Amino acid sequence: MNIRPFHSADTEAVVNLWVACGLVKPWNDPYLDIELKQRVAPELFLVGEVNEQLVATAMGGYEGHRGWVNYLAVAPDLQGGGYGRQMMRALERRLIARGCPKLNLQIRTNNIDVIAFYEAIGYKQDDVVSMGKRLISDDS
Repeated sequence: MNIRPFHSADTEAVVNLWVACGLVKPWNDPYLDIELKQRVAPELFLVGEVNEQLVATAMGGYEGHRGWVNYLAVAPDLQGGGYGRQMMRALERRLIARGCPKLNLQIRTNNIDVIAFYEAIGYKQDDVVSMGKRLISDDS
């Protein structure tokens, strides 16, 4: 798999992949998420290609204390083939190069297969409560 930074021409293929993987939820506008990511560390938004076809994504971030990963996605018909692991390793290498000491991620509690995937590549559940507050919403 060829892993490279996202380019704006990838937008439709990325959104289609996220939809196919069930990552798009009513409260997340994938186009807005892509637009916002292009403003902050766009080089940490990676795509993976096989035979020039976009088949994987990983959107990373680092604010100087902890790294984060969002939108790890692999085409459903290619899941289990090691592409997710490759995307995570590529993102981890880029974060390590920036001095990032720890990578965090969030998984919906009902997504058992994804939890098992991350456990298999060395991630452990932290003893924390994840909280959030929407600062910008459709009705603001």
